[in-house]
Amino acid sequence: MGFIRKSRWMLLALLLSLVPASSFAGVLISVGIAPPVLPVYEQPPCPQPGWMWTPGYWAYGDDGYYWVPGAWVPAPYTGALWTPPYWGWSGGLYVFHGGYWGPHVGYYGGVNYGFGFMGVGFVGGMWRGHDFVYNTAVVRVNNVYVHNTYVDRTVVERNTIVNEHRVAYSGGPGGINHQPLPEERNAMHEQHMGATPVQQQHMQAARSDKSFYANNNGGHPQTMAAERPMGYNSAKPQQQNSYNNNHGAPSRPTYQQQQQQQHQQQYQQQHGSYEQPHGNSQQPHNESRPAPQQHEQSHAQPQHEEKQPKDHK
Repeated sequence: MGFIRKSRWMLLALLLSLVPASSFAGVLISVGIAPPVLPVYEQPPCPQPGWMWTPGYWAYGDDGYYWVPGAWVPAPYTGALWTPPYWGWSGGLYVFHGGYWGPHVGYYGGVNYGFGFMGVGFVGGMWRGHDFVYNTAVVRVNNVYVHNTYVDRTVVERNTIVNEHRVAYSGGPGGINHQPLPEERNAMHEQHMGATPVQQQHMQAARSDKSFYANNNGGHPQTMAAERPMGYNSAKPQQQNSYNNNHGAPSRPTYQQQQQQQHQQQYQQQHGSYEQPHGNSQQPHNESRPAPQQHEQSHAQPQHEEKQPKDHK
């Protein structure tokens, strides 16, 4: 057993040694148990212009896997696109790769999260100048407040990876087999920024609530998606977390601009500019459950033991 554990560490160390130093960020979580399947849920409508969809995912905490609900969040800056986190397979372990913001969507393991994140890139909308335009072929918007929309089903079909069993990880036994495309490789090596304070607070709220843990909900959390991030201090004093209890969105005039300026100022104070290598804000650890291994994280090309033709159409 000790030899196997030592071999895994040596393999992970070797993989990390091949990654440029600028790509290191945060703590990477590796677990010996596969994450649960992705639950089926309905997307709440986008509450106001300029907000971006961040799909729900399984994270790992003190009591095992817990669900971080999908949520609409303010874009940290004009042109920002979110690459969602995902679980990959390396050295006999399930390895967590954190999400990040950047000018293009990078590789997220081919995991089909739905609502624009169909396995390759993001087809739920695009930036046109200073405005984000939503593709209502795959995302929902509040038509009272969001008017920049279009419909394009062709791009959805081209970038969808079939995932009938809703597998939540890439590579390994039973995992999704999709190697990074050239455009995904390029995006992975661009300069990024990590999750915003709003996203971090949302994740921490889920981690501290035992009802989100798979051990307590059987892989079916009660709250799967939120109109706004949990704990978010919006203009609405009684904002709700579940799409079943949505209230009207606050009016736009200066709200979005204030949020973008706040995120940019916070990040610039810490890093000098938002165009910096991103960090992984999620650093869960486990003591009572089988302990995950931790080491420096990279967003370079993940390593898979199995290389099979991708199921991609």
